[in-house]
Amino acid sequence: MKNEDIQAIKELLSEPKKIAIIPHRSPDGDAMGSTLGLYHFLLALNHEPIVIAPNEFPDFLAWLPASEKVLIYEKDREAVTKVLLESQLIFTLDFNALHRTGEMEQVLNKLTVPFVMIDHHQKPDAYAKVTFSNTAYGSTCEMLYHFINFLGEKSKIDNTIATCIYTGIVTDSGSFRFPSTTATTHNVVADLIERGVNNSEVHNLLFDNNSYDSLLLLGRALQNMKLRPEFKTAFITLSQEELDQFNYVKGDTEGIVNYGLSIKGIIFAAIFIEHKDENIIKISFRSQGAFDVNKFAREHFSGGGHINAAGGKSYLSLTETVKRFENILKTTTIE
Repeated sequence: MKNEDIQAIKELLSEPKKIAIIPHRSPDGDAMGSTLGLYHFLLALNHEPIVIAPNEFPDFLAWLPASEKVLIYEKDREAVTKVLLESQLIFTLDFNALHRTGEMEQVLNKLTVPFVMIDHHQKPDAYAKVTFSNTAYGSTCEMLYHFINFLGEKSKIDNTIATCIYTGIVTDSGSFRFPSTTATTHNVVADLIERGVNNSEVHNLLFDNNSYDSLLLLGRALQNMKLRPEFKTAFITLSQEELDQFNYVKGDTEGIVNYGLSIKGIIFAAIFIEHKDENIIKISFRSQGAFDVNKFAREHFSGGGHINAAGGKSYLSLTETVKRFENILKTTTIE
């Protein structure tokens, strides 16, 4: 962060405030870990923070400290809007364009209080008074650790804050295997463990707490996987009928897209998930090496993200979306 930005943050936090902390819609481990980590940090500074998520977060994150206090905009729009209107400062974490909050964008656009952005995605919008944006970081949680340090408050990182930050780092780094994982990342994690994080327990809570139905859904997804070796690509489809058959709940498809990359010779993986309640096909893209799925998602599927991990959407049917994807592959260089 620039010195002037650090001073601006210190000024904004110089006296107690009502502060709203917002993750993106359909928040993942990094979004919830960073917002709840910041929540506990601001509590330690005697502020009145509240985390407001646009919609429900996955059940596998419900163990995070104070997750039960998170307000959900889609569950009570009127009450949550009132909280936003009363806020004196807004932090937005793990996204850099207000449309990523879905319907909440309409309320956020009306607010006149300062915004602070902490995010690691490409091409940030210019809505924030202070922007801490850096694509070199593998997670917003890692950025939050440094953000707290920049403010000279690293001593405030207790076991609770450290656990939240660790959760986002481990999930967004693919358990430390993605290229964005650096020596600095490991140094940060070492410090978090020294501050009390039980890394084995966090891993179990995140990855070893599956329901029987979710494992059956994973099995169906793997059965549905198609390989296109001539394009070094694997992709998976899940229809609404299949989600219903296995009693899908939010979070059940987390990480399934990565199975495609585990196949020898595959560089590009995708998963297409039908959500009829939203009339949309949600898409996740993953890659290895230099193939830029952020660019691919932006150009073809109204999405974006990182070089090796991105998301998109389609309003065509599931069949039509996959057909379009396969046609695009024919004109795409994947190496």
